[in-house]
Amino acid sequence: MARGGESELTSLVLSESHVRTLVERMLKSSGRRLDLSSPFVDASLPDGSRLHVVIPDVTRAHWAVNIRKFVARARRLSDLVALDSLTVQAAEFLRAAVESGLNILVSGATQAGKTTMLNCLCAAIGPRERVVTVEEVFELKVALRDVVGMQCRQANLEGTGEIPLRRLVKEALRMRPDRLVVGEVREAESLDMLIALNAGLPGMCSLHANSARDAVTKICTLPLLAGENISSAFVVPTVASCFDLVVHCHRDPTGHRHVAEILGIGNRVENGVIETYPIFRRQNGVLRAVASEVPSPERFERAGHVPAQLLHDDAVGAPDAPESPASRPAAAHHGGPGGSGSDGSSSGDGRAAGGGRRQNGRGSRAGRGSRAGRGTGRVAP
Repeated sequence: MARGGESELTSLVLSESHVRTLVERMLKSSGRRLDLSSPFVDASLPDGSRLHVVIPDVTRAHWAVNIRKFVARARRLSDLVALDSLTVQAAEFLRAAVESGLNILVSGATQAGKTTMLNCLCAAIGPRERVVTVEEVFELKVALRDVVGMQCRQANLEGTGEIPLRRLVKEALRMRPDRLVVGEVREAESLDMLIALNAGLPGMCSLHANSARDAVTKICTLPLLAGENISSAFVVPTVASCFDLVVHCHRDPTGHRHVAEILGIGNRVENGVIETYPIFRRQNGVLRAVASEVPSPERFERAGHVPAQLLHDDAVGAPDAPESPASRPAAAHHGGPGGSGSDGSSSGDGRAAGGGRRQNGRGSRAGRGSRAGRGTGRVAP
């Protein structure tokens, strides 16, 4: 058993028959099955916990049962501030970004707090918006009045009836959403997510990554799994035109979860790589603003925010003065396979057609295309 991120032994011992009975009872309400033909199961329990079971002969000898209980200690960005996961200034910036309709990618390792962050970001969505969430298993808890949540379904005994995440993303677009939230993208569904965002629909999603820069590289790679006819020449510029921010979550050795970095994604693609730049970064253990401007400032202004105040709030813990464009380190660039990303590999031409800027909701993002003065250096592996 793990408590607070630390594993501990218990004195409770269950026989295999007891474990089997408990699992069958837990699965009864989920409608999912577990047998030799389907030795894995992933299900949501009535209290919101997530159940994952693997049975022999996939496991060596015993049933492997994992129950992840979600303790709702944070429901809003202000709760993350109270937990010392965010600063007040960073929380206000993220709240304004959500209200302005920016597309946000939440990244982090396993148990880094990605789902919690996604829930807190969703709490900043306007009360009049219609939100559609799609997940493999229900985890998100969006406290809004107009929310439709959908989860995947496994195939039945005849091998039919499966509903994958790609299908749910496509169905969500037919449900008149104002905002699309994908719990986690892992494979080809990332392509459908990109297409939805590129059509003008604001959204958020999460994925596993070791850093914010790795997340940009990964979101440029995953859509290629959708088919051989999908190329990085389409994916890379589409990612650049769709996503605005990466919020990277981290869990330290003590089990404390916090935001390690907030990365801006530029609209510029050169030689198949995407310009990125840090907006907030941890310095001496404190998350500080290190950028002089926000991405897509015109969208913040349309939502009633003053972009200059979001990164220059002297009343918030006296943060370090933001870096000027001249003193800022060279921006990082990312691309898909064959593209120059955080691993230093080289990419094909990402400037080909396919990543057209969206016409609805996001505007031209011209304000993000003038970052040439920030530097175009590449991050070494």
